[in-house]
Amino acid sequence: MSRFFVSQLQHNQQVDQVFLASNKQLRPNRQGNLFLQIDLSDRSGSMPCRMWNATERDYAAIENGDYVYVEGTAQLFQGSMQLIAQSIKRAEPGDVDESDFMTLQTSEVQELKERLLKTLRGIKSKPLAALVEAYLTDDVFMDKFCRAPAGIKNHHAYKGGLLDHVVNLMDVAQAVAPKYPQVDVEKLLVGVFLHDSGKVDELEYERDLAYTDEGQMIGHIVQAACLLDRKAREAEGRAQLAFPPMLLMELKHMVLSHHGHLAFGSPKLPMTLEAVVLSAIDDMDAKLASFTGLIKECPNADSRWTQYFPNIDRKLWKGVKGD
Repeated sequence: MSRFFVSQLQHNQQVDQVFLASNKQLRPNRQGNLFLQIDLSDRSGSMPCRMWNATERDYAAIENGDYVYVEGTAQLFQGSMQLIAQSIKRAEPGDVDESDFMTLQTSEVQELKERLLKTLRGIKSKPLAALVEAYLTDDVFMDKFCRAPAGIKNHHAYKGGLLDHVVNLMDVAQAVAPKYPQVDVEKLLVGVFLHDSGKVDELEYERDLAYTDEGQMIGHIVQAACLLDRKAREAEGRAQLAFPPMLLMELKHMVLSHHGHLAFGSPKLPMTLEAVVLSAIDDMDAKLASFTGLIKECPNADSRWTQYFPNIDRKLWKGVKGD
């Protein structure tokens, strides 16, 4: 039987299939009765699920990151789809098709990696090339970099999402930079590569997506800056050169300022031309990915508009079919 993906579910549709479980909680309702709250996802998106009159045994029967077999009914609630479950149990391995949960297939990840390597290994600057190789020849880092998401909710929140995001930004950087000859395109490309590199250790992504303890307490911006220090020292040994202190400071600045605003978590505002460009294209790519996902997952199939999203303080225009 073909599955219905999260983005395809309709109001009052009966559901009887496998999802990936995360963020499970056992909570009391207003009457004090317990219910199980859990997020269910597949490659198309995620939705909240509730199972009323749950028990401690129901809660303990599944773990975050499990594939679970769910029977229930999809419901439209306050403009978003949710699932009311009658039963949730751990799925048997034979019931799971891993491809249903992979936004990017293995071949797509490999293609993105090859594009990344081609771009970065085209850098001519000797210190930048040596720095890049210190990352690219680190098999542990590169394995994590190609598997990590760029986030757990807002944008590129899927395995391989970080790689997808970075390659997108490299394409944009190479398209934009020729219009602004005062921008050092090689420095910008390295900043694009490094800006979210801390996410390989900030996030967990073996099954469900979550923050590591280090990610919660330190965060990817500081993690990336610390990693950059270590890789700059490796680059010095690799290329038999003293890594230029000013260049290292500028690269760190791009990492530290790429969120663009102090209120968004950047400890510094962008103060170099390359940092300004990086912050702008990073914000654009993240917003377009996030907004596209909101439009795609919108359950208002017959409307030209999505529902109102409080977190972005607006509805989104879906357009007219055939335009």
